[in-house]
Amino acid sequence: MRLLYSLIYLIVQVFLFPFEYYKRPKDIRKRWLREKLGAVPDVSVIREGGSVTLEKGSVTLEDGSVTLWVHAVSVGEAIAASSFIKALKERHPSLKIIVSTVTDTGQKVARERLSGLADVIYVPFDMGFIIKRAINRLKPSLFVTVETEMWPNTFRTLKANGIPVVVLNGRISDNSFEGYKKIKFFMKKVIQDVDMFCMQDDIYARRIIELGAKEENVIITGSFKFDIKLSLEKPAWAENLTPPVIVAGSTHKGEEELMVSVFVKLREDFKDLNLIIAPRHPERFDEVESLLKARGVLYVRRSRISGSVSGMVVLLDTIGELSSVYGISDVAVVGGSFIEHGGHNPLEPAYWGKPVVCGPHMENFPFVEEFYSAGAALRADNSNLYDVLKELLSSPEKRQSIGKRAEELLKKNSGAVDRAVRVVEKYLGAV
Repeated sequence: MRLLYSLIYLIVQVFLFPFEYYKRPKDIRKRWLREKLGAVPDVSVIREGGSVTLEKGSVTLEDGSVTLWVHAVSVGEAIAASSFIKALKERHPSLKIIVSTVTDTGQKVARERLSGLADVIYVPFDMGFIIKRAINRLKPSLFVTVETEMWPNTFRTLKANGIPVVVLNGRISDNSFEGYKKIKFFMKKVIQDVDMFCMQDDIYARRIIELGAKEENVIITGSFKFDIKLSLEKPAWAENLTPPVIVAGSTHKGEEELMVSVFVKLREDFKDLNLIIAPRHPERFDEVESLLKARGVLYVRRSRISGSVSGMVVLLDTIGELSSVYGISDVAVVGGSFIEHGGHNPLEPAYWGKPVVCGPHMENFPFVEEFYSAGAALRADNSNLYDVLKELLSSPEKRQSIGKRAEELLKKNSGAVDRAVRVVEKYLGAV
């Protein structure tokens, strides 16, 4: 089965290669190709120091010669990994960390958030001989993947070279779980190459055990998403916006149309209302701008704001700014939840003590049910979103009450990063 997987994977990568290569800017194409083929920067370039003994528990973090390889596939995983990496580096400044991503946006976020803390590369293709080449150059003492990214050949090659594999902040969505169950006979072999699964909650822990993980190799550490540390500085350009402000974060196709329709209707009662739309994917900025033009609404791209903004739509056409933008909102609407995508992180607006409105599809974040029960978030759908937002905009007291409960619940569930750090320290022989 592993041979069949490798063959299918190779065929798919050959087919996708021209698109993946040419979609990237010219200045990074050669680096992308080198690193995808395992020609990552040699460890001697990244760090000073001697060789690393790869036997589990035989190295110490204090000798400056230990490298941790962290894989974070895209933006969400890179953000989650950054909080863990920052905490680990605070305790062990000499630890050398390599972060790999799949996507360009993941690269950008990782480089911005981890500047001076980690080196960032594109993850090599999941082929044994390519991963072996990367291992020989990086000489990692431990491989960590964030949020249950499964790479069969990578895991097998790491294990064959004596390098432990740990999953941090693990989760398995409903769709992934159903898909994995259909190939459980194969997934069991992949899962057994992982030394430890640190899962977000009991549901995800039971799922990974059902798929073949040994119970003694599975622990519940909580979600990194609750351990949010954001800059308390709100963006300077936001001073140009008159309240009230609705922020629709990480939106997908179809949701911008919904938000614009609701905004137009709400402006009949709140003439100074501003709506900030932050598309999840940067490549859709122009598409959303075309929608705004077609609808004939007043709008401005965030990158072009020069004066006061009132009664308009702001298209947030920057990367990595959404978390601070939530701080200027009166109400936050979670994107990816009004379509069958599974939703995005509702905790960043909760960090700011803002009321959060989610659509009917929050399957990626099952903990949101606790927020609903505690009155710390509101559920809406396409038919009643206008009514929910109007009520919130009309009641500052209700907004403050919901936001405060969300902030308190966020603090109550924090601590996952510290628990993950302690797990990694054990595998690196630090304790």
